[in-house]
Amino acid sequence: MATLKYAVGLAPSDPDSQPVMVLGQIRHLARVSWDTIKVKLEPQVSEAVWQRAVSELFPSPTDSLHLYLNQATLAALPGKCSRHNTPSRAHSVTRLVRSLLTGADQTVVLVCERADMLATGCAVARALPLFTRKSGPQPEPTITVEVLVVDGEQASAEEEVKKVGEELGVSLTLIRGEDLKARGFGGIYGVGKAAVHPPALAILSHTPAGATQSIAWVGKGIVYDTGGLSMKTKTTMPGMKRDLGGAAAILGAFLVTVKAGFTQNLHAVFCLAENAVGPIATKPDDIHTLYSGRTVEINNTDAEGRLVLADGVAYANKDLKCTTILDMATLTGAQGTATGKYHGALLTNEDTWEVLGAAAGRASGDLLFPVPYTPELHFSEFASSVADMKNSAADRSNALVSCAGLFIAANLGFDFPGSWIHVDMASPVHSGDRATGYGVALLCVLFGAHSSHRLLQAVAPPLPPPAGHTDGTNSSKKMRLEQRRP
Repeated sequence: MATLKYAVGLAPSDPDSQPVMVLGQIRHLARVSWDTIKVKLEPQVSEAVWQRAVSELFPSPTDSLHLYLNQATLAALPGKCSRHNTPSRAHSVTRLVRSLLTGADQTVVLVCERADMLATGCAVARALPLFTRKSGPQPEPTITVEVLVVDGEQASAEEEVKKVGEELGVSLTLIRGEDLKARGFGGIYGVGKAAVHPPALAILSHTPAGATQSIAWVGKGIVYDTGGLSMKTKTTMPGMKRDLGGAAAILGAFLVTVKAGFTQNLHAVFCLAENAVGPIATKPDDIHTLYSGRTVEINNTDAEGRLVLADGVAYANKDLKCTTILDMATLTGAQGTATGKYHGALLTNEDTWEVLGAAAGRASGDLLFPVPYTPELHFSEFASSVADMKNSAADRSNALVSCAGLFIAANLGFDFPGSWIHVDMASPVHSGDRATGYGVALLCVLFGAHSSHRLLQAVAPPLPPPAGHTDGTNSSKKMRLEQRRP
């Protein structure tokens, strides 16, 4: 397992004893003077070799050259970047770093603009997964990431829910097992009741003095998803340990955000369950009552994420009185078809958050793109003759990403006067067999305007004023649907 260290500016080192990789866009590398970079390369690399290497780089889409054996490497990021990509080229950073690491202690010099520092630094971390169960001794290198800012301004760069709460000194609320059933959390309880470990709703709350807004991040934490009695196949079940990606991202982001000094009330709500098979497992045709009071006819036990999130967002609204509620989940396989393996899908009741989410995605490297929010066209897919709704859409070709998100929103009500943001990140949560950490940087940047940290403030989009919690006058932005009863 590698250890990561970050610093702004360059510390002297010799490539013979400390291998170095210098990485950036060609236009940025060309602005680095020899007097600046030589502390990382001398005496093994001369100024002439450096200048020639920079001039010979030809990224298509990337390129790299060895300056001194494999001890000193120069790498170029793609020159082109579309408007829906992150200007940091974060995905290329991750691929280049992963391919050029030596396995020993090493320095990675990131040459970038100040606005791309956070996204680029996070991209390096994604190249170094922490988990392994390989037997025998494993290398434990220290990777030192040094950031060289080329726009003339250098700024100060400074697993379990309970442990994070203890580390931060914030309050933890835990509702578990049969208590969920007794208190009306039919979604979480119904999904997880057949598992050895009982389901739970866990809430970490950061409530600083002087806060004027209440924000909730609600994460889907399906610790393993067999599909339940609507069981997944032998090819689709492996990898379902990552079905807690939304909750994991929110836990990581909550830790970073609170440590960085978050000025508003922030509640991290974790909807935790194992979708297991057993004698008391939920069956298709069962009807559950969710925490919102709505009833749902189960027609697919493998559409479980929306059930647990339905309880989570309802709790954030009814009990925590939050006016901004974001949920994040590995919710649908359709997300990868709709927005691809790099962009998460964004569904929201306010067009302002579509713009802010896409901007935060580009700034953080966790890309995000909106999908249609049209309840009047899509919510009818959940029509049931015996309950308020079913949990799986009738027409699998009708905007499934939007439909799945709207199921969650229905538990707030489509006349919810606050802001609701839904992020489906089923595909970008992983790369091959490894997790990417998608969502941590995104949330830190998206809500960075409420942070005391200068870097997060600098890269964050400006947030809109909070919506009223009880005043429903902003109906022009929100679609009211009559809640049908049998």
